[in-house]
Amino acid sequence: MKSIAPDIPVFKLYGESLAWPTPDLLHCESIPQRSSLHHWEIKPHRHADLFQLLYVQEGEALAAVENQRLRLAEAAIQVVPPLCVHGFQFSEDIQGYVLTLAAPLVAHLEELLGHNLGLQGGFACYPVGADRAYLDLLFERLFREYRGHEPARELQLQALVNLLMVWLGRHERRRATPLGASERNRQHLTRFMRLVEQHYREHLSVDAFAHRVGLSGVHLNSLCRQLVGQSALQVIHQRLLLEAKRNLIYTAMTVNELSDALGFSDPAYFSRFFRRLAGQSPKAFRQSAAAGGAPTPHRDDEG
Repeated sequence: MKSIAPDIPVFKLYGESLAWPTPDLLHCESIPQRSSLHHWEIKPHRHADLFQLLYVQEGEALAAVENQRLRLAEAAIQVVPPLCVHGFQFSEDIQGYVLTLAAPLVAHLEELLGHNLGLQGGFACYPVGADRAYLDLLFERLFREYRGHEPARELQLQALVNLLMVWLGRHERRRATPLGASERNRQHLTRFMRLVEQHYREHLSVDAFAHRVGLSGVHLNSLCRQLVGQSALQVIHQRLLLEAKRNLIYTAMTVNELSDALGFSDPAYFSRFFRRLAGQSPKAFRQSAAAGGAPTPHRDDEG
């Protein structure tokens, strides 16, 4: 695999824009599903606020993770924390799954587990050994549930992810922190992401967030652009947009109620905010989501 270039792209999912593509807090796909579109090679890149698990079942994967090169020729789970530069080259007979967890779910899991998923275990690789059948079943059900629209789907997905995190936690060993961005910058960004998760409904200014992180607003913006590929304000707005989309799909809240719940003082301003970032009105988004089979509740809406 080629060496990692100095300008590493930042993706949500490989090859896609910086907008999280789904109102779900996770994304699950087969390894061939995406890698086959790129001639079985995922070039070096990183994710700003996503935690990924790559489960190789069959075939071979050559992994470039920060300054290390790994060869996965047996069933194993490769952990890729946020900000970790990584790339893969797969054999054409590769079989397995990629599970991607978004920032809100990562924050929830970190609270349950009592440690930071991005820094504690690093980019560990765990051979599955005797647990192969258990993990095959776990990933298969997670993949099937993710693609379906059964009742209580989100609850079932959460339960399956929890089981997977317990398995990882029990197999975790202390490892060296990855050598991507400097440790201090990684910690600053992690702190900022956590504060956004806690306070995005309060519409704090970038300077207010920066003060709590211990940086100037200019420094925080520079850090976000360097490691995330977005300004600090864009990070905050994308979190608000994700929550708005989730509520439009999974709740019966009216636009007025949603505007208030997300801390907007004026529903008209919320609708303009949503249209600017999503490219359509909240009502149109809800209708298109319902037409696409998403579990949208029945209730009159306005706006």
